[in-house]
Amino acid sequence: MRLKAILILLLMLIATASFAQESQQPEAITEKMAFKLVRGVANVATSIVEIPKQSYLMVRDRGRVGYVVGPIKGFGMAFYRLLSGVTETVFFAVPQPGYYDPMIDPEFVWQGWSEKRVEPRNPQEAEVAEKKGE
Repeated sequence: MRLKAILILLLMLIATASFAQESQQPEAITEKMAFKLVRGVANVATSIVEIPKQSYLMVRDRGRVGYVVGPIKGFGMAFYRLLSGVTETVFFAVPQPGYYDPMIDPEFVWQGWSEKRVEPRNPQEAEVAEKKGE
């Protein structure tokens, strides 16, 4: 009997601390829902822009092979952005993923155009980058 009382007391202490959460204001929740809806509609409308964006980025980062790989990657990213936009538009009231966080990164197609190259195009550029300390 005494063991049951100790276990119940321990369970109450653990459960109370784990369920203590600060509630959000309704205005903040509504704002996040509205932003998720607008983000979803914007991603549906601008998903086709992924094709020239990925083409540009691939040519910039990989050179001539980007003319072939870029449009292929662009079609894939356009489909992914369209799918995530439709999902966010339909389920804008659901606080998933995270807490109304974007499903895709960058969250809009017009972001991420100026990112630097990850790797050099050819061995000569690799040597120059090593000498510069990049």
